[in-house]
Amino acid sequence: MKRKKVIIIGAGPGGLSCGMILANKGYEVQIFEKNKIIGGRNGFIQLGDFTFDIGPTFFMMKNVLDEIFSICNKNLDDYVELAKLEPMYRLVFKDKNVFPSSDKEKMISELDSVFPGSSKGYLNYLEKESKKFEKLIPCLQIPYGKVTDYFKKRFINSLPYLDAHVSLFDVLGRYFDDEDLRLTFTFQAKYIGMSPWEAPGTFSIISFIEHNGGIYHVNGGLHKLSEAMAKSIKEDGGNIFLSSPVRKINVVNKKAVGIELENGEKVDADFVVINADFAYAMKNIIDPDLRSKYTNEKIDKMKYSCSTFMLYLGIDKIYNNINHHNIFFADNYKNNVYDITTNKILSDDTSFYIQNASITDKTLAPEGQSTLYVLVPVTNNTSDINWNSVKEKFKNRIIDLMETKAGLNDLRKHIVAEKIITPYDWQENMSVHNGATFNLAHNLTQMLYFRPHNEFEEFGNCYLVGGGTHPGSGLPTIYESGRISAELIINKQ
Repeated sequence: MKRKKVIIIGAGPGGLSCGMILANKGYEVQIFEKNKIIGGRNGFIQLGDFTFDIGPTFFMMKNVLDEIFSICNKNLDDYVELAKLEPMYRLVFKDKNVFPSSDKEKMISELDSVFPGSSKGYLNYLEKESKKFEKLIPCLQIPYGKVTDYFKKRFINSLPYLDAHVSLFDVLGRYFDDEDLRLTFTFQAKYIGMSPWEAPGTFSIISFIEHNGGIYHVNGGLHKLSEAMAKSIKEDGGNIFLSSPVRKINVVNKKAVGIELENGEKVDADFVVINADFAYAMKNIIDPDLRSKYTNEKIDKMKYSCSTFMLYLGIDKIYNNINHHNIFFADNYKNNVYDITTNKILSDDTSFYIQNASITDKTLAPEGQSTLYVLVPVTNNTSDINWNSVKEKFKNRIIDLMETKAGLNDLRKHIVAEKIITPYDWQENMSVHNGATFNLAHNLTQMLYFRPHNEFEEFGNCYLVGGGTHPGSGLPTIYESGRISAELIINKQ
């Protein structure tokens, strides 16, 4: 019997998880990636002898990727080396530092030290959010292709825990009164590119996932996960073609039948999986006359996440006075978030994140040197900001903050390599619509059934994976999108 052929557009984490499963189950898998490296936003940047992750910098919910490797009769730990981080990160407020831990006793001690009297609320948080996690996670592991999926038992059982009608910040108010303490458990809204005052309370499970299971560093960088998945695909006979951009999906009789590459070559397939940025794919590789639901006008009206200003610095020394992961909050964090999401301007007072991975991983830089990865949440390209004209000034402002607020007081003279990615670069060079780094927003009208479906609605034999489809953005959920779509294809037989 002839093997069914699957073409996957994009070698990001969703496409790789989908491709892993299908290749292992006997499908002929071909992945076409426009860039010269694997991983998409989970790829890497090389600046001389310095190696940086492009996007995600830590790994949580290891069990999700463990399960995907297990489905393929493989063991993730045979492919990558992981280090659990303790403390998980350092949070820097105007008048205090917090070092959250996934060790319950250590976290109680930290809270008693920084926020006296708050440990009772923390224990209540662990108890209640554990039940919520238990009910909600199964709802993210199935597709929502029809409204009747809401009437399935697992979703109905989750309703008392959903908290979709209240904000994430308000949910944490059930446990903590202090605003900084609430932010300690809600800043994770930034992982989906949203404000804790706007993100549905459903997402309180993100901080619980960290506190319950911890976070990991992958030796060599988080992009090693993508490389491990690509290796698995090749072991099972799949092929990955780099520097191979796709011009369009070919559709006959309302069914995808293959793709056309930018060089004009046509490749036939039984199924096509889209792992490109959702909105970019709609506007660029699917003909407008094939889109009745996702027209250009509809795409433009959808809500998108914030963007990020990225700074990758090669340093000729190692800073031991900051942690592996560090988050520096604006003095008025709420105003900073409001500027990003509503005013769509650059704040005078901004928050930023620094990864100082070289204190944990000596493979990322030459001996005695280090990498500093800097992420600044900023508004997306629906703003009027001209990044080409402001990026140098903004970069210098961030470096000023790193020297003063982060205590790296001699930073400038130690920078020997540098790269900037602005929201404009995300859009123009990385094919991210509106430069919205975390894809479509996760408001109620863009979740579950109301998010683009894993089985594409416009024509048959086409599937979606990645942050722009169900279950959403963030590495674990993107991996799940790949698994869901792979299972949908397998169940077609």
